[in-house]
Amino acid sequence: MSHLSDNSAEKLIERPPIIVIMGHIDHGKSSLLDYIRKSKIVEGEAGSITQHLGAYEVVLPPKQKKAGTASGNDNSNSGDCRKITFLDTPGHAAFSAMRSRGAQVADLAILVVSAEDGVKPQTLEALSAITSAKLPYVVAITKIDKPNANIERVKQDLAANHVFLEGYGGSVPFTPVSSKSGAGIDELLEILLLVAEISELKADPDAGASGVVIESSTDNRHGCSATLVIRNGTIHVGDVLVVDRQATPVRALFNHLLHRISKATFSAPVRVSGCTSSLATGSVFHAYPNKKSAEATLVDQSPRLPVVSQASDRISSRSVVTKSILPVVLKADVSGSLEALSAEILKQSNDAIEVQIVQSGIGPVSENDLRAVSVDTEPLIIGFNVKTEKPSQTYAEQKLMKVYSFSVIYDAVDLVQAEIERRRPREEVEEVVGSLKVLKIFSRQKDKQVIGGAVVSGKLTEGAQIRVIRHDNFITNGKISELQAQKIRVKEVGVGSQCGLMVEAKHSIAPNDIIEAFVLSSK
Repeated sequence: MSHLSDNSAEKLIERPPIIVIMGHIDHGKSSLLDYIRKSKIVEGEAGSITQHLGAYEVVLPPKQKKAGTASGNDNSNSGDCRKITFLDTPGHAAFSAMRSRGAQVADLAILVVSAEDGVKPQTLEALSAITSAKLPYVVAITKIDKPNANIERVKQDLAANHVFLEGYGGSVPFTPVSSKSGAGIDELLEILLLVAEISELKADPDAGASGVVIESSTDNRHGCSATLVIRNGTIHVGDVLVVDRQATPVRALFNHLLHRISKATFSAPVRVSGCTSSLATGSVFHAYPNKKSAEATLVDQSPRLPVVSQASDRISSRSVVTKSILPVVLKADVSGSLEALSAEILKQSNDAIEVQIVQSGIGPVSENDLRAVSVDTEPLIIGFNVKTEKPSQTYAEQKLMKVYSFSVIYDAVDLVQAEIERRRPREEVEEVVGSLKVLKIFSRQKDKQVIGGAVVSGKLTEGAQIRVIRHDNFITNGKISELQAQKIRVKEVGVGSQCGLMVEAKHSIAPNDIIEAFVLSSK
C-alpha cells in the first residue's frame, strides 16, 4: 500500500504503520488505546482521549530474531524499538466524516467489536469506511472480561455481515482482548506489526515531509495550530508547509506528547503551531526547506483528500425563505468537532423551521460573533469545548443574549431540538369530547337558554365550549354555564345520562339539535 512517488528504491526504508481504531460508540476503542498508551509510554505522560480524532505514537520492544536468521538487507533493524502510530476515531454517529478521514490516512485498521454487544450500527459504518479505503484490518473483540461476553456470538454477527474471521471460515485476523487486565493486547500488537510487515510500508527519510492534516484549532496562545500525520520524509522547524495553495512556516513543532522537538519523520503524528491561517482538515501537506522553494511549487499543489469537507463549506449563507429561521452561532475547539456538530445541527431543520449557522469558527466565542447576530431574533449561541471571552460576556449581558457551553455533542443537539420545538408555529385544534341530543327547551332569556337532553357520547362539563349542529349544519357556538342532573348541580355528566343545562349562545336552540362540547389544544 504505497503512498510514495518517484522515490529511489535504495533510499526507501521500512516505516512504522499508521493504524486507525474504529468501531461503535462505547465498544472500548478509547479504553484499548488508553491501555496501550499507558503500558507503552512513560508513566504519567498519557493523557485523556477527547471527542476529536487523536493521534498517538507508541513504542514496542525490539523484535527478537530467530536463531540463524541472517541480517542481509533487512532495513527494519530488528534490534531497534518498533513504533506504531494510532489514530483514535469517535464512535458517535455524528463523527462519520472523521472516521472516513482516519481510514484514508491509515495503513491498516483495528475494527473494535464488544464481546457484550456484538455488531452495532457504527460497527458497520466503520467497516464500510475500512473497506472503501481498501485497508487491511484486524478485529479486536473487546470487553471479554464482562459477565455477558460472548465471543462466539460476535463471530456469528460478523459472519452475518460478511466478515469471516480466521478459524471461522475466513482469513481476517482477530484477537480477544481486555483493556482492564491487558489480556490479548500484546498478541494484537504483534498481529498488527505482522500485517504491516506484509504490506511492505516504505518511505524516504531524506525527502521533504508530506502527509495529511487531521485536525486544526485556534487559541490565543498558539494562534492557528494543526495536527499532521507524516506519510513520507522528514519535517523540520523552519520548513514551509504548502497546504491548499497556501504557504505557512513551521514556527514550532511538538510530538504527540506535546514535547517541543526540532524535527520528525514518517508515520509520526506532530503538532505544528503558529500557522498563518487555519489548515483545512483532510488536506494534503508538503514541506519545503524555505519559502522560495515552497512558492515555486504552489501551482503543483496536490488536491485535498476528497473524504471530508470543511464545516464552513456546508454552512448555508443567509437566504430568503418562507420558513421561520433559527439563527445559530457555533464555535468549537477543533475543526473536526466543528464539522461534526455543524452537520448534526443542520440536520435538525424541518418543514417549519430552518436552522442557519450564520457565524462559525474555531476558537472562543468572541464579541464579533455576537455582533454578527445582534439584529437576529433570539439567536442560539453555542460554544463547544471553548470559553467565552470576557468582552463577549459583557456584550451578551447588555444585549440579553445567552451563550451555551457544551462538552458533549448530543447535549448541544438536544438544545437545538428543544429550541425548534419551542419556536415552531402552533396550530389550534378542536377536539370533540362529548355530544348531547336536545330533547326539550325549558326557557330562553336573551342569550341564555335552559334545555334538557341526553348525552350520546363522551361527557359534558360545566364551562365547556360548545357548538350547535342542526341537520349536519353548523348553527352557532356557545358555552355551558351550568349543569344539573336530577335537579342537582354537577360539574360533569357522562354518556347515557339525561341532564338539564344552561347554555349561552347567540342563536336559538331547537329540539333534536346536537350540542358538541370541544376543547382547543395547540399542536
